[in-house]
Amino acid sequence: MTHRLFNAYCRAVLAHPVFWLVLLVLICGIAGTQARNFKIDASADSMVLENDSALQYYRKIAKQYGGSDFLVITYSPKDKPLFEQSSLEHLQSLQQALKKVNRVSSVYSMLDVPLLFSPQVEFSDLANEYRTLTSEGVDLSLAEKEFTDKNPLYEDLLVSDDGNTTALLVSFERDQKYFDLLYKRNDLRDLEDNGALDEQGQQELAAASRAFSDYSSQIQQRTAGEIDQVRNIMDGYRNEANLFLGGVPMITTDLVRFIRSDLKVFGVGVLVFLILTLFLIFRRPRWVIVPLACCGVTVLTVTGWLGWVDWKVSVISSNYISLLLIITMSITIHLTVRFRELHEENPQASQKWLIRETAAHMMRPSIYMILTTMVGFSSLVISGIRPVIDFGWMMTLGLGISLIVCFLVFPALLAPLAAGTPRQGRDISRELTLAFAGFTERHRPLLLLLALGVIATSLWGISRLTVENRFIDYFQKDTEIYQGMLQIDRKLGGTTPLDIVIDAPKTTAAQNAALGQPATGWDGASVDDEISDPFASDSANEVDNTDPFADRDPFATDSADPFADSDPFATESGTDPFASTPEKTKPNPLKGAYWFTPARLGQLVDIQNYLESLPETGKVLSIATTYEVAEKLNGRPLSYVQLMLLASFIPEDLRSQLVKPYLSDDGNQVRISIRVIDSDKNLNRNELLAKIRSDLENNFGLQPEQVHLTGAMVLYNNMLQSLFDSQIKTLGYVFAAILFMLLLLFRSLPVALISMVPSLISASLVLGLMGWIGLPLDLMTITITAISIGIAVDDTIHYIHRFHEELPKDHDYVATMKRCHGSIGKAMYYTSLTIIAGFSILALSSFNPTVYFGLLTGLAMLVALLSNLTLLPALLITVKPKLKAG
Repeated sequence: MTHRLFNAYCRAVLAHPVFWLVLLVLICGIAGTQARNFKIDASADSMVLENDSALQYYRKIAKQYGGSDFLVITYSPKDKPLFEQSSLEHLQSLQQALKKVNRVSSVYSMLDVPLLFSPQVEFSDLANEYRTLTSEGVDLSLAEKEFTDKNPLYEDLLVSDDGNTTALLVSFERDQKYFDLLYKRNDLRDLEDNGALDEQGQQELAAASRAFSDYSSQIQQRTAGEIDQVRNIMDGYRNEANLFLGGVPMITTDLVRFIRSDLKVFGVGVLVFLILTLFLIFRRPRWVIVPLACCGVTVLTVTGWLGWVDWKVSVISSNYISLLLIITMSITIHLTVRFRELHEENPQASQKWLIRETAAHMMRPSIYMILTTMVGFSSLVISGIRPVIDFGWMMTLGLGISLIVCFLVFPALLAPLAAGTPRQGRDISRELTLAFAGFTERHRPLLLLLALGVIATSLWGISRLTVENRFIDYFQKDTEIYQGMLQIDRKLGGTTPLDIVIDAPKTTAAQNAALGQPATGWDGASVDDEISDPFASDSANEVDNTDPFADRDPFATDSADPFADSDPFATESGTDPFASTPEKTKPNPLKGAYWFTPARLGQLVDIQNYLESLPETGKVLSIATTYEVAEKLNGRPLSYVQLMLLASFIPEDLRSQLVKPYLSDDGNQVRISIRVIDSDKNLNRNELLAKIRSDLENNFGLQPEQVHLTGAMVLYNNMLQSLFDSQIKTLGYVFAAILFMLLLLFRSLPVALISMVPSLISASLVLGLMGWIGLPLDLMTITITAISIGIAVDDTIHYIHRFHEELPKDHDYVATMKRCHGSIGKAMYYTSLTIIAGFSILALSSFNPTVYFGLLTGLAMLVALLSNLTLLPALLITVKPKLKAG
């Protein structure tokens, strides 16, 4: 920092401490009012890859095939079978209680579906009233076989294979306002991405984003209350059954609660630790109050700003408070240690002189220290992952505020106080750091060899790094999210949705004939002319859809009971649908439909059987599932005419569950819904997706352009696969940017390169350790290296800056090392231990990635401290670089 700029700081800040105190109080007051608008975001769209092309296709398919926002409750009776009358009555009682929850539109269970194989229903009897589990005289042993073995629509979806667990699907009313705001914001974002948004459009986008953010926060609070109601009801039924709650609304609600808990635990935990640490180190009230004031003003200012600009905190950025406390404390400790050193050397000096000299000595390294740390966090912006990007910007801004606050609050609070008497007595920390200096002097060659060994071993571990991790492992085993997902995975067909959308190729009439599609009906007339529209509906193109990130369930619906008022195959006249020829009606929109033929539905059955055979997949549903049930009831394969008649007589509410989710209106596109078992320890998403695509093309004759893999699993996998690329880009950015800044600071390439070594050692060791122990990269752990490099280089900058100040005294590198260890080495020791312990507090989180982040970053800081106190001086003594004036 130039003398002119420092003199301006002295005139503006040091000369007017009272003014800055008053101004800071006002700023804190304003920030406190804005902090009330602070919000938390745990929605699914905050956890996806930015600008992922698969996201647009996913939204398109979700909008086309529809779905519903729902909760899943698994139900397992205690000490008695599920298919026993008392168990069914208990289940029914729970179902009725859940229907009374606010905004619940339906509660759907095994009690609502028609019994088609208990005993098996003949087509001629389908017109009659069907039976359910609540009907009188039902043979429960036959019903159990239907739900666990006979009916592919029910097994592994409504009832587990062992017949002991079932599920209730609690659907909520559609909030049209929410979706109107969501679609408006997304449409404007698409225009912005395409460069088609003018200045007025930008204003509209800002207004739409704010409106959606505000309303989604209201929805979040409302949903939390509804989840609490559901859980209270469940508590009243746990005496007779084991119940677990699952579903996107529950996971989102609990994540918000985890974030709030983490913010409190981290903030309070770090604060208590800092108070104890400061008192033990400095043993004077002023050296506790001043640093804490710096921390408090920084955190309050940043939080107020986040509330003012409506910048929500996600799971990834929820530890911003603890990080700001830790880094702000690091700056103030360096200032405090330097102030006390000057006071010991000049016991008669005035308070004003001590403050000025402290700022003069510490401002330049502190600025570069914060700039390098900002570089570490700003590198996260290029990760391509939205929550990581937000975290990077949030911390970059916070660090800038932290630096400004420290150089305002520190002098402003100390100026009115008397200097007092310097510290007296034995300095144990100085003796410890000098011991490191002695060790470095005696074992310099060993240290250099050890560093090379660590780098080589770390590189080998880095080569073993993976990105495959299970979403279920993000949560502690005692959380309901973990237990619910595990239960659904093991008992009810899997949790993670994967969709396969297959388009029809451009076929010819000859190809259709070769596959067995008839050109005419049974009387010689054209089938397309004779068969009525099986999907005619006024709302055919207005599918009820939900949050494009919500899980899809084949039985989710906005209606109370999809089977309540209709028979799956009965005609309006109540007669056998195959007894007579239908009247000629309007032209059939299935003219030329590719997939709606017995031959191609048979091909879909084969594809579905293949998908079910994969060990990583659970329940698989498609239009082929309905076709299989129809064939079983018919006792033989359906002809093309029977198939068309069957479709024409399916009622609209049942069609919305068994047909529309899996077949496009024109019959030229099919959707296969798969639930992947996320808890499978052998699950490799990328390999599974590649295998499915390859097998569909090679074994089933599908063309690459026909097959589209989409769904939450694809989006999650794309995000995971981007982690390697993100890690490489962020590391490259960090090293290049920090090296450039060190060159500006020290004006020497050898010194800049030497300065990078401790950070390189700490970052590579942590990544290598992750590879060796099999800990995969995730949304949190990819930030460790960039952050640890940015923070670790702080002590390096302080040490070399002091080395530059001490070397001219005798030009003895060893003696200079010892003087630096006895002075700045203490500050490095204090700040590093504070940072290490502060990060370790993150281990108290309920979110496992945050736990790993805290422990591994703390380890990186410990390695960086040891490297800065041993390897860094060893390199300086060995190379003896020329240190130029700053």
